[in-house]
Amino acid sequence: MPETPLDAYSRVVTGVARDLLPSMASLAVRSRRGAGTGSASVVSADGVLLTSAHVVAGADRAEAAFGDGTSVDADVVGRDPLSDLAVLRAHGAVPPPVPLGDARSLRVGQLVVALGTPLGLAGSVTAGIVSNLGRSLPTAAGRVVDEVIQTDAALNPGNSGGALADGRGRMVGVNTAVAGVGLGLAVPINPATRAIIDALVAHGRVRRAWLGIAGAQVRLAPELAARIGSPTGLQVTFVVAGSPAEAAGIRPGDIAVSLDGTGIVTATAIQRLMVEDAIDREVEMTLWRGGALVDVFVVPRELVGS
Repeated sequence: MPETPLDAYSRVVTGVARDLLPSMASLAVRSRRGAGTGSASVVSADGVLLTSAHVVAGADRAEAAFGDGTSVDADVVGRDPLSDLAVLRAHGAVPPPVPLGDARSLRVGQLVVALGTPLGLAGSVTAGIVSNLGRSLPTAAGRVVDEVIQTDAALNPGNSGGALADGRGRMVGVNTAVAGVGLGLAVPINPATRAIIDALVAHGRVRRAWLGIAGAQVRLAPELAARIGSPTGLQVTFVVAGSPAEAAGIRPGDIAVSLDGTGIVTATAIQRLMVEDAIDREVEMTLWRGGALVDVFVVPRELVGS
């Protein structure tokens, strides 16, 4: 009997579940905020677990329980609220790690599988499609996570920290939120987030740079838009006192059009450039001020208290 499309769909989902579910952990977390649960994925043979930062907020330890009935204690090695990612290290043997993929290869309409422990139920699997790509997810820390994956795979409380996998069984996202009926979001696995994970494992934190401005996207006059190659820029609405931006002479009303040679049109675009490499390094910023393009030089400092 020939294989039907439904048979092929089922074969992919069952294969992903078979390969990855053993490496999914149910996290029991206790902190000053009380008890909570979430999901995590084994991502290295030496016991590193990956989850969402909000799952382990305020906690130093958690218990990780696996589908085979085993459980281990795990220390929270580092968490990054700005990306909503956290890593733990298990005290004891863990199942094999899940293979990491690259969310940049995803396409809208592609089959994805969400794995985790929603509502404390170990070994839960749902499937759906990539509904959209490039979403932005606001975090409690006041920044946004870029390139978030939107899926219609059912997610429930406790799914946060679990894996979103492609049809080949590669983890391409970390389930992080339930935004509404039929709408789930996942932080992507890509070079930027893998660098964050590596930094958390090695140092327990992620270093970021800071300028000290707030702004809003505005439409530019046609002649200026043609000159810089963008129809919009970022108008500075606020400059933090004592910030690198104030020291560089940036003023409210300035329209920023480029930073360190890269065009910028939103606050998120600046955020994307404020990486560890920019800390204490003089960078050029081009502003539209008083009818002329003005270059200023700013030295971002390390963002603390994130």
